[in-house]
Amino acid sequence: MVERVGFVLQVKPNKIEEYVAAHAAVWPEMRAALEGAGIRNYTIFRAGTSVFGYFETDDREATERFLADQPVCARWQDAMAEFLEQRADESGPSALQEIFRLD
Repeated sequence: MVERVGFVLQVKPNKIEEYVAAHAAVWPEMRAALEGAGIRNYTIFRAGTSVFGYFETDDREATERFLADQPVCARWQDAMAEFLEQRADESGPSALQEIFRLD
């Protein structure tokens, strides 16, 4: 069964353009780690300085474990930390609770 995962991050107002630019040029090894973790249909949306991310995976816990073991993820989170109000974990930001789905 496909698991849908959503998250919200708050970007520092003076860093939003840099955050957007960083995501226009995601490191190839970071992209490979996301794909290796089984992530697909990954999208990040912006509303002011709030960003909403969404992705699909077959097993969220396995995805999080895989990403936590990838050194590139820690480097990416370190690089993104300067843009965010609160740093995300190496395995990624906390998932939102799903309350409605229309399939």
